[in-house]
Amino acid sequence: MIPYGRQDITQDDIDAVVAVLRSNFLTQGPQVPRFEAKLAAYCGGAYAVAVNSATSALHVACLALGLGEGDWLWTTPNTFVASANCALYCGAQVDFVDIDPHSWNMCPQALAKKLAVAEKAGRLPRIVVPVHLCGTSCDMLAIHELGQRYGFKIIEDASHAIGARYRGEPVGNCRHSDITVFSFHPVKIVTTAEGGATLTNRADLAEKMALLRSHGITRDPRLMSKAPDGPWYYEQVGLGFNYRMTELHAVLGVSQMDRLDEYVSRRHEIATRYDELLAGLPLRIQQRADYSALHLYVIRLNLEEIKKSHREVFVALRERGVGVNLHYIPVHTQPYYRAMGFAEGDFPEAERYYSEAISLPMYPGLTEADLLKVAGALKEAIQG
Repeated sequence: MIPYGRQDITQDDIDAVVAVLRSNFLTQGPQVPRFEAKLAAYCGGAYAVAVNSATSALHVACLALGLGEGDWLWTTPNTFVASANCALYCGAQVDFVDIDPHSWNMCPQALAKKLAVAEKAGRLPRIVVPVHLCGTSCDMLAIHELGQRYGFKIIEDASHAIGARYRGEPVGNCRHSDITVFSFHPVKIVTTAEGGATLTNRADLAEKMALLRSHGITRDPRLMSKAPDGPWYYEQVGLGFNYRMTELHAVLGVSQMDRLDEYVSRRHEIATRYDELLAGLPLRIQQRADYSALHLYVIRLNLEEIKKSHREVFVALRERGVGVNLHYIPVHTQPYYRAMGFAEGDFPEAERYYSEAISLPMYPGLTEADLLKVAGALKEAIQG
């Protein structure tokens, strides 16, 4: 079975992790700051805060921006549930903005219309979370301009998008957002096994998020209520969490970052080959503005031209040894969110996407033989 995604672990990665295992620090040592510095330098952001998952990153980002009870967070329904759940962790409420039919990202026009209505109702969001689906950036300039007009903060959920560029600059520089979040799960562009990070250009936000990831504890005398009792002294100055990244995870990230551009370039080669192999089939692909990181290669079936259902094509591909997946089930259709009052039909573009989308295998280790197998299996699944 060809999986839809797979990590690439080299001997350099293994050697780096083994060296940490033999060192004095397995956690809270030099590798986490090293990884943070490497992220910030690559993306052009001022500060990076590494944590144990992108979910944790979203949570601390929301808290740092003051999200709480009585507030609203808006995101896209076409994402993993964590992009919405982070609001609920803070006691806030969630709403969604439908997707653009071509980019499959949050639609700025739909956002503008929803904001105009919300302003009249006195229910403007405190935070908007655009999600860079497949590694393709949302139209962040348009979303930022709306943020300036309506006063909301922006967290870019760039879990798919490290290595991507928007308007010629790296995603993660926070030019059009307050905070950017990355994921380093094994199927992402680079991996730390499990892990995430936030990037920001604001020192106060970086400081808050660093506190929140480690129980709200500080050893910085500037933040303490009194002079330290001694060199052992620390204070809990807020309510935080155990969201720290270990040295093992961090050093794997440091090693992987050396190959980030190579990985993204290879993904572009694969996408170009897919484009060639699948030309003429009754399907469409994502409109990829700027330079996508191509975390996923998603096709949408033109079902009106196919005699089989979406499910039949999906199952046929797996039966032929192609481990396809589907990203994502619209969040508002999940039972937990339906219980809040959301219903099918609320966000028709996202629901239409779900009824047609299939994620094909996409990772640097795919060979020409693999790509030919995927393309052949898809043709058989559609036409057979």
